[in-house]
Amino acid sequence: MEKPVSPFRFQLGMITGFVEEAPNIVTISVRIREYGEAKPGQFNMLYLPGVGEVPISLSSIPRRDSKGVVLKHTVRLAGSTTRSIVRRARIGVAIGIRGPYGRGWPMEEAVGSDILVVGGGIGLAPLKPVIEHIEANRDAYGRLNILYGARTPIDMIYKYKLEGFGKIPNTKLLLSIDKPFEGWKHHVGFVTELIPLSDVEVKNAYAMVCGPEVMMKVAAKKLLEKGFRKDRIFLSLERRMRCGVGICGTCQFGHYFVCKDGPVFRLSEIEDYLKVKGV
Repeated sequence: MEKPVSPFRFQLGMITGFVEEAPNIVTISVRIREYGEAKPGQFNMLYLPGVGEVPISLSSIPRRDSKGVVLKHTVRLAGSTTRSIVRRARIGVAIGIRGPYGRGWPMEEAVGSDILVVGGGIGLAPLKPVIEHIEANRDAYGRLNILYGARTPIDMIYKYKLEGFGKIPNTKLLLSIDKPFEGWKHHVGFVTELIPLSDVEVKNAYAMVCGPEVMMKVAAKKLLEKGFRKDRIFLSLERRMRCGVGICGTCQFGHYFVCKDGPVFRLSEIEDYLKVKGV
């Protein structure tokens, strides 16, 4: 009898490319030999030998080639492990990967519906595979609205892709920054202020939101005011995750484990917990 594969077993991959997206934010491309099917919104545990392990969402749909599978992760410097990843992001650097883990965005459920994507700061990273999936399967979905905001244009990620997002057929792209910036021609204010300007058909639409938690709470409120159903508003939560499979309990959120039951949740599942300070 074959021994079961440990959920903590990682593969050693190699960084094959990196892009400096914004101050202290990089996107790394890592090639590994084998990888399971990943859904938009899922995450991997990245392991840097001698430093530690950290959960990072996939920021692109995995790409298979003759040498293996290329995975992309957008990493922001936030702690000791991410600091090391950001500062060591060079071609040829070895990095361990295990995953994919968690529950992703409801792409199958949302077939035939309009999609509203709302991203704040680095929160666009877990949403980018949603945009890529819709672009690759354009006839399967209705109108796509992409709302993205950051503190300044400098802090925006994927600057080289934003214009292309807006050119996807039947797509509306709205951008915002928090404060005035010389040369900025789009909205000035919080990204949540763009929600009333979206033109999806609310009765047949799904909203997918990721960003700072306070931004997501405001977004949820505005989406409800616009007429979205609670069970069609999805939020991607960020909590400290160590094991990735719901064993250690570090990421407990009410009666959920974010790593196993999320990171993507329906608002109807977690709205009561979002109201509790410190949960």
